[in-house]
Amino acid sequence: MAAEQRKLLEQLMGADQLMGFGAGSRNTQLSITDPKVCRSYLVGTCPHDQFTNTKQDFGPCPKVHSEALKAEYEAASPAEKAKWGFEYDYLRDMQKYIEECDRRIETAQRRLEKTPDEIRQTNNLLRQISDLSKTINAGLLEVSVLGELGCVSQAFQELFKIRTAKLQKETCERELKNLSDTSGPSGHQKLQVCDVCGAYLSRLDNDRRLADHFYGKMHMGYSDMRKTYKKLSEELKGRPPPARHDDGGYGDEGGWGGRGGGGGRGYGRSGGGYRRKGGGRW
Repeated sequence: MAAEQRKLLEQLMGADQLMGFGAGSRNTQLSITDPKVCRSYLVGTCPHDQFTNTKQDFGPCPKVHSEALKAEYEAASPAEKAKWGFEYDYLRDMQKYIEECDRRIETAQRRLEKTPDEIRQTNNLLRQISDLSKTINAGLLEVSVLGELGCVSQAFQELFKIRTAKLQKETCERELKNLSDTSGPSGHQKLQVCDVCGAYLSRLDNDRRLADHFYGKMHMGYSDMRKTYKKLSEELKGRPPPARHDDGGYGDEGGWGGRGGGGGRGYGRSGGGYRRKGGGRW
């Protein structure tokens, strides 16, 4: 109950005001480089704000969202912003949520795949259809030869075999179509996975329902995040992060600008994100 009340207060007052509520002016004493400040909020849009009241609601951000500090950041010179390097924090934050979304998309797509038994049935039907097609073609050739030789009775017998094979082929084709329409957990609903936000979509949905999805808050949130991530990645490409020695941590001990991090060409795209030369992703 207390958590729900706090979330409601944060929506009404703002997280930064709530943190200072009942604690004097503690929040106003924070500097822009304080690790308790949300750097994603300063640079762009915090993911915790981007998906409120959606299926991917991450809850309130654990860090401070201060409008005054955001205004200070926006008014800062390019040199100051480069010195702080908050864009790299923002990029790392977005990468985390994008990779989580991509994993959900892969899982959802696997759920729509056919079962091993359905795959075996499909392969058997395809093999039967192929064999029957060969039988029909060979029979037609045989009828042609028998007709030229004047063997009318034998030609009629072969035509009967061809007609039977055609009926069997049509039956197999109907079974294959039914299996294709009803197999997999998606069944007759014809589900597919949105490759932007991971939501399930039905191919039977009308234009109104599809528009509700594509212009919905969750889809638009992930779409904007992916575009922002791509744009910022291109802008920061080839630029080493600044050496940071505060608690936000780019330092020599596994930081971005020192011995444990990467400088210049030390960063390269790999699997949708940036990697350090000698380490993992951010």
